[in-house]
Amino acid sequence: MITFLISLVVLIVGFALYSKLIEKVFRVDDRQTPAVAHPDGVDYTPMKTWRLFLIQLLNIAGLGPIFGALAGACWGPRVYLWIVFGTILGGGVHDYLSGMLSERHDGASISEIVGKYLGKFMLQVMRVFSVILLILVGVNFSKNPAQLLAILTPETLDANFWLAVVLIYYFIATFLPIDKVIGKLYPIFGACLIIMAVGIAGVMLVDGSYRAQMPELWEYIGVEGMGHPTNTPIWAQMFVSVACGAISGFHATQSPMVARCMTSEKEGRTIFYGAMVTEGIIALIWAAAGVTFYGSVGALNEALAGGQSVVVNEICQSMMGPVGGVLALLGVIACPITSGDTAFRSARLTLSDWFHIDQGNWKNRLLLSVPVLGVGALLTQWGDFATLWKYFSWSNQTLAMMVLWAGAVYLHRNGFPPIACMMAALPATFMSAVSITYFIQAPECLNMSTSIAYPVGIVVAVVFFGIFIVREWMGHKDDVTKLAA
Repeated sequence: MITFLISLVVLIVGFALYSKLIEKVFRVDDRQTPAVAHPDGVDYTPMKTWRLFLIQLLNIAGLGPIFGALAGACWGPRVYLWIVFGTILGGGVHDYLSGMLSERHDGASISEIVGKYLGKFMLQVMRVFSVILLILVGVNFSKNPAQLLAILTPETLDANFWLAVVLIYYFIATFLPIDKVIGKLYPIFGACLIIMAVGIAGVMLVDGSYRAQMPELWEYIGVEGMGHPTNTPIWAQMFVSVACGAISGFHATQSPMVARCMTSEKEGRTIFYGAMVTEGIIALIWAAAGVTFYGSVGALNEALAGGQSVVVNEICQSMMGPVGGVLALLGVIACPITSGDTAFRSARLTLSDWFHIDQGNWKNRLLLSVPVLGVGALLTQWGDFATLWKYFSWSNQTLAMMVLWAGAVYLHRNGFPPIACMMAALPATFMSAVSITYFIQAPECLNMSTSIAYPVGIVVAVVFFGIFIVREWMGHKDDVTKLAA
């Protein structure tokens, strides 16, 4: 319990102190935001801070900080360190920069921002990469909720029926103005996500039997406690398994959606950094709940083999009773859907920025919404996405790496102090090592030994950092595509 409480306090204090430092070095001012300068009633729609915070939280979270944290908890409470410091030093910076850079570039999609600062080649790569990634996210979060709904309803309402319903909803959420569907539903489900996590944390801290089972970090320092139950290496597997709840590139595709609705730059700290820290707290609670409820990482790993949704449902119902069961049901169905709809909407926005298509006109929105959802609908009939989703995990952290490098370049080229540049460049270097190492060692990628993956990942990350220093500080500012080659 001590390790958990200390981690929770560090997250909260980290937000209070480090987010203020980020805000200060970023030099927020009173300039007009895109929503104030040219509201269009569709994507550029002014909304209140609290509503945008909850929309951003659900945009970036969904089931990510629950499923990812449970998987990461198989390494024991050491995952707390990644959640805490990853959130404060990496995820919060990543989300704040992606949101604020979008706001300062008229609400531009993350692909346009990365391309502007990492070169034309990376612009084209990011455009294609972002659209494919977003559609695949939307597809994955179509099939799973549909299958769960089919189990819970009469046989006549099969998975295909619910899949059609989910896709129709996705089309509506993608096509209509952001305040008509997303702006109304997201705050409700965002609040449910927070309530579910607070309830789980409360039971663990109040119930003596659970308190006694909560693991401590020092219990996992010994040789026997260092390994994953399946001997999966902690570096860099854990840092990819726990993305949402520490740092996730997917967040950068979602932040521009909210950046187009802000009415003041001063809201950025609460909306972007605040939502990331809230997600980190949710992940911390669920990581603790996983090893606490099942008593050991081995038992948790066995339970996860039966499905993460089953684990979430079992923990919620056992700890919170019928109320927990309802919240779990909302979580495993509503949360994926709320990730899928914004994924498709972000794909539309990315395409509109790419081809310069004004989205204030409903015909233009229809021109993009129909093919985006049409491709998604076709892909749902493709088959099993389990293997494909493993590649998403790596792609997700690779995207975070590129966004952080772009942020570091932006800060330096716009005259920000060196400390500001390093606040982006250092986590960018770390994520470069994570991404390269994982790609070399992961079974679904090159599947090479850690003796090769570890040194290569570290060397490549150091080279990236060196390129950044040489090309930026030494005056070569024309083309930095090698940073994310």
